[in-house]
Amino acid sequence: MKVQCILCDKIETIDDDSLIAKRLKNRPIHTYMCDECHDRISEKTLANQAAKKTAEEI
Repeated sequence: MKVQCILCDKIETIDDDSLIAKRLKNRPIHTYMCDECHDRISEKTLANQAAKKTAEEI
């Protein structure tokens, strides 16, 4: 199954029997993010949460 990342528009091929493919087929509102974008967003989110936590402690 061909999928396109919503952030970087990179086109990837995923296995038709994978859980991600099943979710995209059954619920078209779900979107796909490539691993690079997902990791980048996760790192920034964790950094923001850590900064917020230290600000609350002060």
